[in-house]
Amino acid sequence: MKRIGLILLAALVGGASAIGAYKLLERGNDGLSLTEKQNVLFASNPIKISSAGTVDFVQAAAAVSPAVVHIRTTFNSSTSESQGSPMDLMEQFFGGGGRGMRSRAPRAASGSGVILTPDGYIVTNNHVVENSQKIEVILSDRRKVTAKVIGTDPNTDLALIKVDATNLPVVKMGNSDNVQVGEWVLAVGFPLDLQTTVTAGIVSAKARKIGILDRQQEFTEEQQEEYRRTGKISKLPASNSIESYIQTDAAINPGNSGGALVNANGELVGINAAIASETGRNEGYGFAIPVNLAKKILEDFRKYGAVKRGYIGVSFQPLDADRASELNVKDNSGLYVSDVPAGGAAAAAGIKAGDIIKKVEGVEIYDSPDLQEKVGRLSPGDKLQLTISRDGVLKNIDLTLRGESSVGLAKVVPAGKATGASIGKLGASFAPASPALKAKYGVKSGVVVTNVESGKVFDGLDIPKGMIITSINGKPVNSAKDVEAALPTSRNGMTTVTGVGPNGNYSFTF
Repeated sequence: MKRIGLILLAALVGGASAIGAYKLLERGNDGLSLTEKQNVLFASNPIKISSAGTVDFVQAAAAVSPAVVHIRTTFNSSTSESQGSPMDLMEQFFGGGGRGMRSRAPRAASGSGVILTPDGYIVTNNHVVENSQKIEVILSDRRKVTAKVIGTDPNTDLALIKVDATNLPVVKMGNSDNVQVGEWVLAVGFPLDLQTTVTAGIVSAKARKIGILDRQQEFTEEQQEEYRRTGKISKLPASNSIESYIQTDAAINPGNSGGALVNANGELVGINAAIASETGRNEGYGFAIPVNLAKKILEDFRKYGAVKRGYIGVSFQPLDADRASELNVKDNSGLYVSDVPAGGAAAAAGIKAGDIIKKVEGVEIYDSPDLQEKVGRLSPGDKLQLTISRDGVLKNIDLTLRGESSVGLAKVVPAGKATGASIGKLGASFAPASPALKAKYGVKSGVVVTNVESGKVFDGLDIPKGMIITSINGKPVNSAKDVEAALPTSRNGMTTVTGVGPNGNYSFTF
């Protein structure tokens, strides 16, 4: 009897502690991080679903589906033409493209999101909410609530939004490092504007880079000229984007963007972001952002409204047999350091051009995602150990990551970045259009509009980012320098800009 009384007392104490912790969380204690809030939520209610033996996803689907939401966004006309809906984006990257008529009426798009806390923090993709005028979230109980953006990051395609609601269902964040190739996973979201949909598949690869975040980055004019003359480029452009996707054959379609990829235990291991397909629909593989990378990015959004990213400060090339032969090095794996800008963390730690990065924190690396994801989880001031090979000798180097403002960091600067007062008045920056892009639209000249500033000329004319400017004042343009030179040639004080985009040819006079 005494023993039973002790058991009941222990149960009451444990239950009271859990309830007290939840009530503390429910009151919106912003001193807790998103991860800490999750730890409190699931401390007394762990999901215990075995993924061994008979495959059964019923409980996992039931645990996750209520916390995956439908996101509907509204865009103005110019944004719609340059960005499109999440569905258009997937078609654009994987075999389709914007196919609408030019219209000034607002356009709607849809995607998915995952609730992380009962007070309404929701993770989704940047491309789902970027440049949206209005964001509506449809909850599992069919309520429709308006969301505000807390932070967005194009370099990882992640966004954090917030709705004013309480007692919302939550998905438990798992550990994407523990995900194994061959493991069963579920994709949960709102594909093709359908209601909550669950599909199953396996993890077919990890640390996959598909180049979707780098597509708009072009070589500089000088690099293109160097390639024409020599067939090589001495300094490849570095990229700030981080792609280290979990690849799965679970069916993912447009509308799944921002939805959940969960393991058989119902734990969130990835945020669905893209598909590889010839048609823009599921017929190949889906790709999800690892949750361990997302955790850091989302916490930065919540604290600062932006990402505080740490940088090593190197440009590198992944090695394979062919690249090793070109560079005349013996290693067939690792990252060959091609440049170490002054003022960066790598330069301060003594890393040199020609070194080969073999390990990060003792773990062997083979390709850029192996390094970029691990660095992407860290902040300026964090320590990192790299193992390098120099002249065939392995050496451990400890360095301290530096912030984006550090001198000499290997970061992307858009080709043809706008300079000078004349371009400044346009409120736009430009990059040379690639030969493939020119061929696609049947033009012989062109620069891509890479950015449009609010309140300036291009913005007022509804000239969208992504449009190709083929000529200014009748003069063909292929670089920012060409744009600068063509602007003063206007007659009667009027400037004419001619361009082409997915919806046809355009001409603007101002």
